[in-house]
Amino acid sequence: MSMRGALSLLLSLPLLLWGAQALPATASKAAHTSLSAAQIVEKYVAARGGLQAWRNVQTLRVTGRIEAGTADSAARSARIASAGVGASVKQSRLAAATATDKSAATQQVQLPFTLEMKRPRHSRMEIQFAGATAVQVYDGKNGWKLRPFLNRNSVDSFTEEEQKAAEQKGDLEGPLVDYAAKGSKVELEGVESVEGNEAYKLKLTTKDGVAQRIWIDAKSFLDVKVEGQPRRMDGRMRSVWVFQRDFRPVQGLMVPFVYETAVDNSTQTHKMLFDTVTVNHPIEDSRFTKPQEVATAPTPHASGASTAAGR
Repeated sequence: MSMRGALSLLLSLPLLLWGAQALPATASKAAHTSLSAAQIVEKYVAARGGLQAWRNVQTLRVTGRIEAGTADSAARSARIASAGVGASVKQSRLAAATATDKSAATQQVQLPFTLEMKRPRHSRMEIQFAGATAVQVYDGKNGWKLRPFLNRNSVDSFTEEEQKAAEQKGDLEGPLVDYAAKGSKVELEGVESVEGNEAYKLKLTTKDGVAQRIWIDAKSFLDVKVEGQPRRMDGRMRSVWVFQRDFRPVQGLMVPFVYETAVDNSTQTHKMLFDTVTVNHPIEDSRFTKPQEVATAPTPHASGASTAAGR
């Protein structure tokens, strides 16, 4: 996956939350447990901090780093992004290839990010890349994005696909917390191995009929794997899984500090690594407001010259 393709995927992570080839799930076994689906969810909510604790959360602010490809792809993409409209992609790749330290070419590049979430269902994701900030925002009803890494300085609305994914996403506490009050149903489909440990495979169906699988560790009762929104890559819709690890206590809540996203038939996974998590940090509603469009005169270019905008 190219750096720019990876950034497009990573910017959608707020839609996925609440890369090596995707790890296939083992075949479901009969659930050798006396626990019902409702009882498993009850233990999960308790393990995550308790129902009332999550109800008290109005905002979450996260800072951290995102893996977004190897150093050689990062260098190429940075050169392309900084070259601007009209740049030759071929020339940028050749220049970057010359400048790249081959010993670091296979190391993952980590990009700083900030994620802000606020009830009801507001989210703002910012990723720093090549001296610019990529932004993706959902205000609870509509979404918009700014993608300078694609040589686009305009503010674009979500695509129909992105809008649908955002509308299906739950609030910041995740879909299992207070699921009955949200009109959702939960079924136990069996027990599967997730990274060597047994986990209950739950099927959650929202009141709108959207289904999602969530795997709850049989010992810790934490959600160690989540089925993400399918992602379009190479013209095909591909399955997405998010593996959740390194749970830490944050103001009475248990929060995973590592998210690893795997896309079916992709050769790489991408990790989101949390550095800080702040509960009920003041976040103004204006952070989710779409900026006013700024009219600019078209950039003149030589006759016959090709433009790289939108490529």
